[in-house]
Amino acid sequence: MHKLDQIDLDILAALQADGRITNVALAKQVGLSATPCLERVKSLEAAGLITGYVARLSAQALGLGLTVFVQIAIERTSQSVFEAFREAVRAIPEIEECHMVAGGYDYLLKVRVPDMAAYRTFLGAVLSGIPGIRETHSYPVMEEVKDSGTLSLGHLQPQT
Repeated sequence: MHKLDQIDLDILAALQADGRITNVALAKQVGLSATPCLERVKSLEAAGLITGYVARLSAQALGLGLTVFVQIAIERTSQSVFEAFREAVRAIPEIEECHMVAGGYDYLLKVRVPDMAAYRTFLGAVLSGIPGIRETHSYPVMEEVKDSGTLSLGHLQPQT
C-alpha cells in the first residue's frame, strides 16, 4: 500500500469533497504551494489511489426516479457462467452497480430506471435475457437515506 502522510490524506479528502477544486485552492487548503501539491496529486493518481474525476448527477432530475436492488441467484456456480453473467451485466446501462456477494445469492445489482413500469420492462426484456439466472428478488427503494459517494478515510493513519 502507498504510504500516506497527513497532507496526502487531506488532499484525498478535499478532492472527494470537490473534484473540481483548482490546484491553487487545493494547495492552499492543504498547506502546500501549487507545484508540490500538483506533484502529490499526480503521485496519488499514479499509485491508483485516485482513479478518476466525475460529476455527480441527480438521478431524480434526469428522470431516473426509481432505484431497485436486485438479488440474483445463478443456476450453476461455474466460472464460465459467472463470466457470461458479468459480461452481460457490464453492457446494460440501467445497472449502475453489480457486486458478487457471499450468502444466499450470488450477485447484488443496483438498477436505476424512470418508474415501476420501466422496471417491469427491464425485468422482462433485459434481465431475463441474461444467461444463467436462476432466481431474482427485487427491492424497490422507497427512500434514499444516504448516498455520500465518498470513502471514509478515518481508518487511515498518516505515515511519516
